[in-house]
Amino acid sequence: MSMTLDLAGFIRHENGAARLDLAVEGMTCAACIGEIEHGLQRLPGLLAARVNYSRHRLTVNWDEEKLTPATILDELRRLGYRAQPFVAREVEQAEAQRMQHLLKCLAVAGFASMNVMLLSVSVWAGNVSDITSETRDMFHWISALIALPAAAYAGQPFFTSAWRAVRNGHLNMDVPITLGIMLGLGMSIVETMNHARDAYFDAAVTLLFFLLCGRVLDQAMRRKTRAVAGNLAALKAVTARRIEADGSITLTPAEALHPGERVQVLPGERIPADGRALTGATSIDESLITGETRPRDIIMGDTVYAGSLNRNGALTLEVTAAGQATLIDDIERLLESAQEGRSRYMHLADRAARAYAPIVHGAAALTLIVWMLWGYSFHDAAITAIAVLIITCPCALALAIPAVQVVAAGSLFRANLLLNSGDALERLAEADTVVFDKTGTLTVPEPRVANVESIPADLLVIAGRLALSSAHPLSAAVAKEAGRAAPFDAVEEHPGEGVRVLIEGVEARLGSPTFCGFSEAPQPVNADTSLVAVQLGEQRALLEIRQTLRSDAIAITRDLAKRGLSLFILSGDRPDAVAPIAQQLGIEAWQGGLKPQDKIAVLAALKAQGRKVLMVGDGLNDAPALAAAHVSLSPVTAADLTQAQADGVFLGERLAPVLSAVSVSSKARRLMLQNLAIAAIYNLIAVPLAFLGHVTPFVAAVAMSGSSLIVTLNALRARKGESKITIGDSSQAASTVGISAQGATL
Repeated sequence: MSMTLDLAGFIRHENGAARLDLAVEGMTCAACIGEIEHGLQRLPGLLAARVNYSRHRLTVNWDEEKLTPATILDELRRLGYRAQPFVAREVEQAEAQRMQHLLKCLAVAGFASMNVMLLSVSVWAGNVSDITSETRDMFHWISALIALPAAAYAGQPFFTSAWRAVRNGHLNMDVPITLGIMLGLGMSIVETMNHARDAYFDAAVTLLFFLLCGRVLDQAMRRKTRAVAGNLAALKAVTARRIEADGSITLTPAEALHPGERVQVLPGERIPADGRALTGATSIDESLITGETRPRDIIMGDTVYAGSLNRNGALTLEVTAAGQATLIDDIERLLESAQEGRSRYMHLADRAARAYAPIVHGAAALTLIVWMLWGYSFHDAAITAIAVLIITCPCALALAIPAVQVVAAGSLFRANLLLNSGDALERLAEADTVVFDKTGTLTVPEPRVANVESIPADLLVIAGRLALSSAHPLSAAVAKEAGRAAPFDAVEEHPGEGVRVLIEGVEARLGSPTFCGFSEAPQPVNADTSLVAVQLGEQRALLEIRQTLRSDAIAITRDLAKRGLSLFILSGDRPDAVAPIAQQLGIEAWQGGLKPQDKIAVLAALKAQGRKVLMVGDGLNDAPALAAAHVSLSPVTAADLTQAQADGVFLGERLAPVLSAVSVSSKARRLMLQNLAIAAIYNLIAVPLAFLGHVTPFVAAVAMSGSSLIVTLNALRARKGESKITIGDSSQAASTVGISAQGATL
């Protein structure tokens, strides 16, 4: 009853059913997903159980008349998992604490292995000279005093995982690891008590140290950005100006709005709810919501979305959707669904471990039985079985994937690409289709002045300095031409026309062509160009504002096509802005004007065709598609929420890191498979030798360490040739396309 009361504040109700989000402790691999979901499905009254492995979150829906949340938590405990209400900040803290604990375990194991190894070297040297049995026993007991408490602490990550697995009737990679360490330490104590020549404390703690190295590397690569809720909240208006029946305005929480109510939105405010414009003349910036680059002029009857920015006029709208029903909340729900789908990806190491653990146990058990049947004592049979367990301990297998991941991630870092996900390399290597967003991805985020070379340098600088005093959306493009120059003093702004200032008695203007002295409004060269005029006395010029492709976009897309990848463009921008981009890049498959759910539908269709999609995007409207894709990348200029969903973030103005990701990941996957093969071949050679009694536990530990070293050295090959990635013909790099069909006014 107390548990139900504690959870009451976290339970929500949807469509007549209760819903609860739980943070689950104890999930170590993708196999845990099926174990939890299938285990809970047995509960009567449970309607759905969905695990998001990347966030360690479980969402459950149930019929409150047939089931209680306390029963769900009890069943999770029976399955070997602990759960508590999901709170994003607490989950982040728990993740940091897990990493901190692993590092402490690694430090303890490293300290113990060094000291025990020093004692062991003394014993080995003494065994071939004049060490007495009393001195050797003392060294063994000192080793035991160091190794036993160190192993008890440093082995916790493996011991707890193995215990959960055994208690629930299945095996994982940590079970043979735990058995090998415990049996090795136990047999060492027995040997020391019997004044034996050899003990194996050094083998046990050294093995533990190597395994923890692999676990720390893996955990470091698995940590991902978890800022989804906070970033979405930043785009939502907290309060709204609700217009009451008598015309008065009441400041109310945006969450309290209801369809049919009227609200007022002032310039510079974010729209608090989805709605229909009633009065007002303004333009709104929807770039983060829909991907549309051009501010949209609003007239009566137009639809607007929560999270959009009202730029320059007061707006009255009728609420059509509020609370959890707005477009931005739909995006959040799409994200959750997409993340749950991706988290079911089975990693290479997990697939190898599924077949590996039963073989290890079987080999050790068979060794013990056969040796006893051959007439050997239990002592000798157990020593040989332990040697088999240690020599087959999956240290090389545990390092096979993380070692390559770290080296390849370093190569990509030098190529200006930062990975957020440990398994991103595996999924990048599988990609056969690349889907690009347009705005901010294929193009640079902001428009630029395209005809710089045809404008007198002094006039261009004056235009840039004037633009520094303007709030018009296009002024930022012109302001870049000011360099480090300061804005003019006493600049006058003429709303709807432009800005003006006197420079040593000569008037300078920046704004619409008519404002700057052109007798007739000139027409842009093409439908995707915005014209801004500048005037200094009798000197005039037109600035062509266009959105520019990334400098190497043409070369990179051509190289990707040459590698056999299919290319698509899916954009929220209007089709007439996407068409010229696609034509210049030679990409025939493109679509414009897409909403987030439309992009996910296209990705689902590609997945149904058997394609593995690499999605590259930057807008908030791209975030669900990035999460739904097989693998995804975003530029560092992307919205924070979008970066949180991407498997990697690339820096700089160039698109080259996308090509590097494809190239390096392909090589990394080959090295991962080679490392798994090395681990398998090592076992095929070492296990028969251990089975026949030719390998002591110490030699087994040395051999195991040797295999780990070979795997690590092979992983270092991921660095070779990283600078040889070609980027095609860069002579065709820079190109420009427009963003607006109208002459602009500043």
